[in-house]
Order: sequence, then structure tokens, then C-alpha cells
Amino acid sequence: MAIHPIDYRYGSEEMKRIWEEENKLQKLLDVEAALARAHAQLGNIPEESAKIISERANTNWVKVERVNEIEEEIHHDIMAVVKALSEVCGEHGKYVHLGATSNDIIDTANALLIKDSLEIVLKDLRELRSILKKLAKEHKYTVCIGRTHGQHAVPTTYGMKFAIWLDEIQRHIDRIEEAKKRILVGQMSGAVGTMASFGEKGLELQRLVMEDLGLKPARISNQIIQRDIYGELMSILALIASTLDKIALEIRNLQRTEILEVSEPFGKKQVGSSTMPHKRNPIRCEKVSGLARVIYSNVIPALLNNPLWHERDLTNSSVERVILPETFILLDEMLKSMKKVLSGLEFFPENIKRNLYLTKNLIMAEPLMLKLTEKGMGRQEAHELVRKLAMKAFEEGRDLLEVVKESEAMKYLTEDDLNSLKPENYIGLAPQIVDNVIAYIEEVERRERS
Repeated sequence: MAIHPIDYRYGSEEMKRIWEEENKLQKLLDVEAALARAHAQLGNIPEESAKIISERANTNWVKVERVNEIEEEIHHDIMAVVKALSEVCGEHGKYVHLGATSNDIIDTANALLIKDSLEIVLKDLRELRSILKKLAKEHKYTVCIGRTHGQHAVPTTYGMKFAIWLDEIQRHIDRIEEAKKRILVGQMSGAVGTMASFGEKGLELQRLVMEDLGLKPARISNQIIQRDIYGELMSILALIASTLDKIALEIRNLQRTEILEVSEPFGKKQVGSSTMPHKRNPIRCEKVSGLARVIYSNVIPALLNNPLWHERDLTNSSVERVILPETFILLDEMLKSMKKVLSGLEFFPENIKRNLYLTKNLIMAEPLMLKLTEKGMGRQEAHELVRKLAMKAFEEGRDLLEVVKESEAMKYLTEDDLNSLKPENYIGLAPQIVDNVIAYIEEVERRERS
């Protein structure tokens, strides 16, 4: 019976398959098989035994049901796997798990699960990057009002919005690629990490196992991979969630009825409300923002898992059974939802222009101040004069430039000066900045392909 929404509502089948019980068991078996092969290579066990163990270390031979049955009896999850694998290997089963401790298997298997999960996250991030790059190109000159403190500030462009998100997504890709060398590590170090159970060839055995599995060996461990590594992983995933939350929040705000500059896509048969048939709610973006809160909250347990008693205790184990699959599956849902939102984003050009002129040119106060400075007025004096004129225009509900025409500012300004003060003319180097970001991203993409 499904209980957690990730069982039936959130996440792709591709991501969920990684964290299903059978695949997790398979990864544990993969590690046991790699350990046997390494032992055989070093002459510690017969090659025939390693061959049989490798052939039978899969869920066609070792069933989840049998492992659970043994665990119910002995109350030890990894020993249950060891016993179940040993059973199907006959006389060769005596070499299963030779010299290893439970976390050699668990932590190395976790690294394999994380590796597969990060590949899906990276794929989605790169697809999201492509969508944002396209939007940034298309809307490089789409002038809109910029807002600070929720108030109209000065003009910007939608290209700038998308390029900012684009650059941030690239940083997340960089973070994951950079962190892989620290995160994708396994161990085969025995009890308390000294490798005493593996003898003089312990370091070589660990190297062989990790090379076999496509992981890096931990330089040092004390029975467990140190949990600062998991803390870094969870922090990176939470940072990605925060960017998706940021994008979703901006779209939600811009979709407000009073603003309505953009909107997430709305299906022809989509229902917005059970009682208000007219509603077009930003439900995908709201879902993204909501799920981000769960992912944020999972960072704290990951940090608390780093300090453990002496060489190890078990307080991290139950936590990680929850936060690792939950975080990856929820982030997967968020990424795929955001791809749908941005690839189908609706624009309302008439509202973008309406909002640009909503304050009756009050947003031209800064360029007006700069124009006065250019014409000879001191900067501080110009600021104070324009401030007073702007307050007067606001209080009287008039156009700022009309109020300026009646003021002492006209000693410095001409009609042409005032006519040049249009929002569309005050976007600075926004198009060039966007082009710079796009050029950088395209160079990164070329390097990825080569």
C-alpha cells in the first residue's frame, strides 16, 4: 500500500527505479561481487569462487523476499544480504563478504545509487539550460519593469531574467561535476577503517574494488565514509532546489492578476478551481516552491549525521534511508515540472508594456537625475530635485516628465532631453550582458560535446 506521495505522485519512474528496494539490493550485491573479484585477483580466494559469486550476485538469484525473511530473523540488514548470497553460492559462499564490514558495502553501494541519480539530475539541468538559453535569446530586447522591494525600479529585460537563471543553472552543473570527485567515493576498509581484516594488501584490494565499480577510493575512513560528504551532496541538491524555487516564485508573482506579464502553461481541459471556473492558478510553480521546503529541511539531518559516536554509530542510517531517496525523487519532480513550465511559458506583451508605463514615467527618475548631472547640476543636488519632483508627481497622480517641464530643471534640459527619457531607451548594456552569458554557455556546451 502506497503511503508517501513519492510512491504514486512525485518523481519519474527512471529516478524511482534507482531507489527501489530491488535495485538497492542489486547495488549491494554488485559491491560484494567486486570484493570477491578483487580477492581472487590478489590470490586470496579461488578464481572459481569469485566467478560463481559474481554470476549469482544478482536479484535473479538473491531475492528481496529472502533477504527480508533472514533480516526478520537476525535483525541485521547487511548480514541478511550476505547470508542470502552465500546460500545461492553453495560451497563458494564461504568467501562472500570476506574481511568486509557492513558499511564497506552500504556506503559503496550508496555511492553507486548517488552516481546514477546525479546523472539524471545533470541531464535535467542541461535540458533546463537549453530552454533558458533559448528564452534569453528570444527575449533579449523584451523590455519590462524591474522591481526592487516589490516596487517599480528601472527598466530591465526578460532576457536578463532568463540569463540570470541560466547562469545559475550552469553553476549547479559545475558544482555537481566538481563535487563528484569527493562524493562518488567508496571504501573497503574493514572494522574501524584500519584494513586489519584485509592484511597487507588492503589498500590494493580497496583500489581494485573501486576501480571495478567506477568509483574513487576514500583516502581514509573509520568504518564509514565521512558524512561531511553527504552534507555537501545534500547542500548542492538544496541549492538546486532553491534556484527552482526562485524561478517558480518569480513566475508566480508575474502571473498575479494585477501583473500578468507571464504565465505557466494552462491546458485546454485544465481546471483551476473546484468552485471558481475562471481560475488559472500557477499550480506547477507552487508545487516546485512547496517541495523545495522539504528538500531544505533534509539538509539539517544530513549535517547532524556527520558527528557520530567515536568511530561510528547507527544514528545516521535510518535518516539516510529517508532523506537520500526522498530528496533525489522530489528534486527530480521539481526539475521536470520546471522544464514544462519554462518550455511552455506564456507571455502577455500588452501587460508587459502597460506595467512599464504604469507609474507615469516615475521610473525615469534615475536617468533624469543623470541627465541633469550631465548638463552641469551637481549629482546630490540633482538627486534631491528629482526626488522632490517625483514625490510631487506621485501625490498629484501626474506624469513625472510633465511635472519636470514646470520646474527649475528646465534651466538645464531641452524638450529633446525629455523626449529621450523613454523606458525602452534605458536598458543599458542588458542585451550585451545577455549575449555574454549565452556565449559562455555555448562555449561550455561545445566543451561538453568534445
